Amino acid sequence: MKHIRNFSIIAHIDHGKSTLSDRLIQETGIVSDRDFQDQILDTMDIERERGITIKSQTVSLPYTAKDGKEYVLNLIDTPGHVDFTYEVSRALASCEGALLIVDASQGVEAQTLANLYLALEHDLEIIPIINKIDLPSAEIDWVKGQIEEDLGLDPEASILTSAKNGIGIADVLEGAVELLPAPEGDPAAPLKALIFDSHYDPYRGTVVHFRVIDGKMKAGDTIKFMSNDASYKVEEVGVFQIVRVPRKELSAGEVGYLIAGIKTVSDTRCGDTITHVKGGCEEAVAGFKDPTPVVFSSIYPVASDDYEELTTAMEKLQLNDASLIYEKDSSAALGFGFRCGFLGLLHLEVVQERLEREYGLSLILTAPSVQYEVEFNTGEVEIIDNPALYPDPTTISRTSEPFIKAAIIVPERYMGAVMKLCLDRRGISVNYQYLTNSRMEMIFELPLAEVVYDFYDKLKSITQGYGSFDYELIGYKETDLVKLDFLINGEKVDALAQLVHKDRAVSRGRVACEKLKEEIPRQMFKVAIQGAIGAKIVSRETISAFRKDVTAKCYGGDISRKRKLLEKQKKGKKRMKMVGQVEIPQSAFLAVLKSDD
Repeated sequence: MKHIRNFSIIAHIDHGKSTLSDRLIQETGIVSDRDFQDQILDTMDIERERGITIKSQTVSLPYTAKDGKEYVLNLIDTPGHVDFTYEVSRALASCEGALLIVDASQGVEAQTLANLYLALEHDLEIIPIINKIDLPSAEIDWVKGQIEEDLGLDPEASILTSAKNGIGIADVLEGAVELLPAPEGDPAAPLKALIFDSHYDPYRGTVVHFRVIDGKMKAGDTIKFMSNDASYKVEEVGVFQIVRVPRKELSAGEVGYLIAGIKTVSDTRCGDTITHVKGGCEEAVAGFKDPTPVVFSSIYPVASDDYEELTTAMEKLQLNDASLIYEKDSSAALGFGFRCGFLGLLHLEVVQERLEREYGLSLILTAPSVQYEVEFNTGEVEIIDNPALYPDPTTISRTSEPFIKAAIIVPERYMGAVMKLCLDRRGISVNYQYLTNSRMEMIFELPLAEVVYDFYDKLKSITQGYGSFDYELIGYKETDLVKLDFLINGEKVDALAQLVHKDRAVSRGRVACEKLKEEIPRQMFKVAIQGAIGAKIVSRETISAFRKDVTAKCYGGDISRKRKLLEKQKKGKKRMKMVGQVEIPQSAFLAVLKSDD
């Protein structure tokens, strides 16, 4: 165990985690140059295209130190995005140390801090690394000052690298051996192992990624998962070296995988504890919780014949993504579909893109909403995430909505713009402090419903890309909620309904009506588009009718002839309006989701 080091790389988005992993893998030579490709640990197409990491990946690097000893470095690559914080925290729980990367030109940002606090909660040893030192805009002394002031770490211990050009990679490996502690654990104790990720292999079933804390595991053992008491017989254990390399056994301190013929990923929960069925450990590793969805949206196929294909696609996708939660849903306008829960907006986009790309489906998503708590006059409490299920307002005594605590780090000059944005979104300013003379951290409490709409894009644009944002849920607060319905030609369209705050209903209704007017084609009769709260109409737009000139053949003569023809036309249009159906195009559903800019 003295020669094992388990560590992960943490950083803000785009500070160079995956590139540094690439260089460490090349330096230790486990992949030949011919087989190497950039972002080698990002296996999904969508990860490569967007340049983000979605799933944690692991790799065992054999390394010969300067003193001639052989070491095994287990690198756990973690996602940097705020939606996947829970996966990051489980990956950190299986490490003893972390490499904290800071971009030499951007400095410390919101998620650098958030990930540092996560690492400190797990008592990890932290090595600061200043990356991208080859950039013309790199300011190394300025970043060292930030590392000391904002992060409270020793700036002289930081390692200077350029992962892109391979500068300083040997120092990182040497630093990991010298500065990070070896794992502790008792190979003779009962088996205790922590699951930090899993993925699905179509031929072998679920491949579980885990870290052995105490004891040993080998093929043929009967193991159980402590959260759901499911027991399995192990077929194979081994380590990751880009490809899976089987081993006879894994003992305390090691990181690897196991295959045990597990049919679904949902049986193996991230953060769960594995032990032997006979003579297992007494208590599980602390900190296990089911990932909770925060954003909800319904997914429908564009062509209702594709419902069967969507069902199969959702089942297959859930094999790979255990945090995706869904149930059947139906709508009068859109037919059958699924109501899904996501960890955040990025997770929603990723799921939508994977369904469209990997399974060739065309989809419509309804407006993303959050879970509201509704307390009835009888004292019962119900949780509602779907506007269609919102009960009669007279039966409700109060409603509450989830709030988040948002930490926003911005250069001082954008303070006013950020303040205005957050107050417009019903935010409450809690605190702000200067991190350095020109950068500040602003803390707000914001309703989650206002953030899922388009908050992040707005923040990036008003701060010209310099603002960084991190959030955590803090619980429910009372709110004044109304259901905003949309009527087209007098008929309610349930798929367009939204739950909004009372003060926002009129402006949101107006914007949506204008958008619908642009998208819905003209008919032979007038079409009214109305936004309504209960029986009260709050906004309206009218699509004017096509009009045939019936008086064209009456030139001169008595006015009563013209009037008679116009009256006849009017009656015809009235009759058409009563029986006429207004087809709503797909683009109209999407247009309502977009903001007014």
